[in-house]
Amino acid sequence: MCTGKCAKFIGISLYPLALVSILSNIFLFFPDFKTNYAAEDADGEYRLTTEIKYMGGVVGGGILVLIPAIHIHSTGREGCCANRCGMFLSIIFAAIGVVGAFYSGAVAVVALLKGPVCKIDSGEWTRPFQNGTENYLGNSDTWTICDEPENIVEFNLGLFAILLVAACLELLLCGFQVFNGLFGCICGTCNRKETA
Repeated sequence: MCTGKCAKFIGISLYPLALVSILSNIFLFFPDFKTNYAAEDADGEYRLTTEIKYMGGVVGGGILVLIPAIHIHSTGREGCCANRCGMFLSIIFAAIGVVGAFYSGAVAVVALLKGPVCKIDSGEWTRPFQNGTENYLGNSDTWTICDEPENIVEFNLGLFAILLVAACLELLLCGFQVFNGLFGCICGTCNRKETA
């Protein structure tokens, strides 16, 4: 496969991953699909997991991957960008995508390790799994400690896992584009204009 076609494939593949990252991060602001927890948190009360506010999915896995995806995709087409200079620029953009994907993945890992913010039996809003000696990820029996929001552990676990998987795929694709761009910069994109 020539480097231009490979860049086009990578760019197109990054679009849905960036969209999934953005949507997952936005959904995390609404535990139990209700807006009151985000509103209460905005009033200064501790209701949302801190890592949600770091916007790893929107900024890292979303914007910092979407902008490189646009350039990488256009590098794969014939025209002004499908040349050695365009491939060189795709290396820089892909490196930005690597940073964004790494940020998104790191935020997701920290959130998964610390667990969600929830209301426990005492009526206190806290992160009950943060300092636990037992890993809550492997023991679903401990999830019942959270009374509110309903099913918050599954909600956070699912969405942060989606963010982590998307970030890993973005990291892989952007990392591969760094090498593809380097090869394309040295050898060219091998795109040829069709003659009529």
